[in-house]
Amino acid sequence: MTDVRTNIMVRTAMFAALTCIATFIIKIPTPGTGGYIHPGDALVILSGIVLGPIYGAAAAGLGSALADLFGGYLFYAPVTLLIKGVIALVSGLIFHGTVFGKMKADRIRCILCGLFATIFVALGYFGFEYFIYGTAAVASIPANLIQGCSGLIISTLMLPFMRRFIIKQDR
Repeated sequence: MTDVRTNIMVRTAMFAALTCIATFIIKIPTPGTGGYIHPGDALVILSGIVLGPIYGAAAAGLGSALADLFGGYLFYAPVTLLIKGVIALVSGLIFHGTVFGKMKADRIRCILCGLFATIFVALGYFGFEYFIYGTAAVASIPANLIQGCSGLIISTLMLPFMRRFIIKQDR
């Protein structure tokens, strides 16, 4: 029992660190918004898939919020914690069959996770920014959609690797 608990704690910490690094280090600035596009969303999705909904949400939310803290986006850290945590939670539920039943194709389930993430990132940040910037918050939607789509594509491409080397070890 202790080995299982230690294993999941180490994996959760590893995914939080990877998410933070992928979000913080690899940045493509978005003109006019002050934000940036990054591959961290792929790890947010994969956190939910690999770790399951609860631990995935913890890793994704914490790793993404830490990237905001380290990057000087302190104001966004709490909403990032919530948005990215929810994305990983729902991704875990979708992938493991709780939401859409037991689909056989991993890639289809991963794409569904990515579609949810894309929509939720755009709407989540828009909702938060609307209260601050008003209708000017609409300007961030295209960049957030691009960020979400990149997370969808990268997570779908990384899934076979995860399936082979990480998820397979659990069984």
